[in-house]
Amino acid sequence: MQGTMQYMENHFELRVDPARLVPGAKSVITLLLNYFPAAQQDAAAPRISRYAWGKDYHTVIRKKLAELLDAIRSETGEINGRGFVDSAPVLERAWAQKSGLGWVGKNGNLLTRGSGSFFFIATLITDLELDYDDPYAKDYCGSCTRCLDACPTGAILPGKVIDGSKCISYFTIELKETLIPGSVKGKFDNWMFGCDTCQEVCPWNRFARPNQEEAFTPLPEILHLSTKEWEMMSETSFRKIFRESPLKRAKWSGIRRNLKFIRET
Repeated sequence: MQGTMQYMENHFELRVDPARLVPGAKSVITLLLNYFPAAQQDAAAPRISRYAWGKDYHTVIRKKLAELLDAIRSETGEINGRGFVDSAPVLERAWAQKSGLGWVGKNGNLLTRGSGSFFFIATLITDLELDYDDPYAKDYCGSCTRCLDACPTGAILPGKVIDGSKCISYFTIELKETLIPGSVKGKFDNWMFGCDTCQEVCPWNRFARPNQEEAFTPLPEILHLSTKEWEMMSETSFRKIFRESPLKRAKWSGIRRNLKFIRET
């Protein structure tokens, strides 16, 4: 169900065995970084997933993981370790649950009772032996089906199964085709980049609190530009404004394609 995301089929043996990523690995340390913003987008602005409002989280978290690894080495001596932020074949949510941080909800996100799901998952694999936390065993989704009911394209299926090939985030970010399939016309609810619908309706996100990370301060353009202003933006301006933003993954051509699609539906 991964659509054209061929990379998801690759390196299965690395996903299930961290020692293949870090030789001699004995421990997986999982960390969460809140990205929930205090601000809101203007009503006229094309909708952008909250994780992409500030600087690229890969850069921010890699630096923090490097600092953590250095701090550990200063306490324990030389160890082998490597940090990961969703850019390598690592089962982040599974390790997070085994680390005792939360449970995987019906929308496929890691959920926590104290802060919901608006956070990034970071993983540090190391050959340091530690006292391990107990896995998070309980599922607090209960009989709630709000995420299934609210998903605009029906990408969330029963049994915690996500059809990635139907997800708005897939269509607006990962799909590299010139055209978005007509079968999802009228279903994007003005989402131009990514989608937060399943998180917005999740009852556990009533506990989400604004992040304190300066790097995640929202770009003014994301909060305030109207659809027309986005359409008038040149490629040069796009590259300059969003050079440190996750939006650069979709590229200027992808953003224009997405704008055209949501305007026509």
